[in-house]
Formats: sequence, structure tokens, C-alpha cells
Amino acid sequence: MPGPRRLADLPQIIPVFPLDGAILLPGGDLPLQIFEPRYLNMVDDAMAGDRIIGMIQTRAGGERARPALTAVGCIGRITSFAETSDGRYLITLTGICRFDAGSEINARTPYRQLRADYGRFERDISSEDQVLAELDRQRFARALKHYLNRRDLDIDDDTALTAPLEPLVTSLTMGLPFEPAEKQALLEASDLDERVKALTTLLEIDALEDDDDPPHSLQ
Repeated sequence: MPGPRRLADLPQIIPVFPLDGAILLPGGDLPLQIFEPRYLNMVDDAMAGDRIIGMIQTRAGGERARPALTAVGCIGRITSFAETSDGRYLITLTGICRFDAGSEINARTPYRQLRADYGRFERDISSEDQVLAELDRQRFARALKHYLNRRDLDIDDDTALTAPLEPLVTSLTMGLPFEPAEKQALLEASDLDERVKALTTLLEIDALEDDDDPPHSLQ
């Protein structure tokens, strides 16, 4: 069953899974291992309904058991599901659309729910192609190659310069081990152009680190 294709089809009240350091972007696939009872309950309810869950990070404030949430998250649809012999769920969320986090619902469920506003992210579910300026693409490719080379990983020059840009940037944004605040900034970038520029800057900052420092590893 395909996911929603219009803003009007997106749920106004969503269950959320707060998880720092893990963000979801439209079109991206996020594998998750679920083992806490409240989130097992959340997945059960989602699977019985529209299969939609909102991923969101936390910020300073709130209570330890109920921390404050960031202003923007992203909903995803469960596109794969498996249960292990010890009762864990292995799921994949495929990103659909970012949302502005509204008021939290006083729900009886053990997991948190809130109102989602998708208004300013309509482009997330459109089929509009986004094109990056050639100079920005070359700068991004250089920064990415240097970043990976520092970790004894390699990327073909043609791949960095010619691979479909949006899936590549989405994969890197979600997968590279940036700090939660950096990931949040990448999530909130207004469009692909701004996300590429922000990602390029983070890659270039990494290149300025002392070569004697142990580099972060890819997740």
C-alpha cells in the first residue's frame, strides 16, 4: 500500500519516537530496533493503522522521563517489519514529510503523541526536481572525498559528481556521525541546496581537525 501523496492525506496527530542522533528525511530509509515496551506498543498500533510514526530529537528542558522535543521532526511509514525470537521488532521507516511539532496530546498511550503541521514542508512530498549549482556540487564532492579518505574509505570521483544528488545527500545526512544539533540543522535545511551547503560545511570543518586526532567512524 503506497504512502500519502498529498498534505491533506497526512495524519494530524502522530505518535513520536524521540531518539537523539537519529533523524529521518523524506525518501530516506531508517532501520530501527525496537525493544522498549512503550515503543513496541507504538509499533503495534501503527501497524494496525496507517503505519506512520514521527521521528524527532530532544532538546534541553522538560523532565528526564519526558524531555522537551525539537521543533521539527519527520514522519515515516513502516515499510518493513520483522519480529525476533526474543520479542524485539526490526523495522524500517521510509521518510515521507517533515513537520513542525505542535502541542502534545494528553493521550492514554504509553508513548507520546502530538499535533503535526506540515504546511511549510509541502515540497517534501512533491515530485519537483531540485538542481544544485555546478560549483556547489564540485565543492561538495571534494569535501566528501576528503572526509572519507581520512577514514580510509573511498568514493569514486564520478560517483560524488554524477550520482543522483538527493538520495546521496539524504543517505549521508542520516548516516554520518554528526552531533545531534548538527543533524537537526541538516534536517531543518529549507531545501536540497541549503542542505548540501550545510553538509559541505560540516565535512570541511572535519577536514580542519588535527590529523593526530582519531577520526569519527561511519555508522
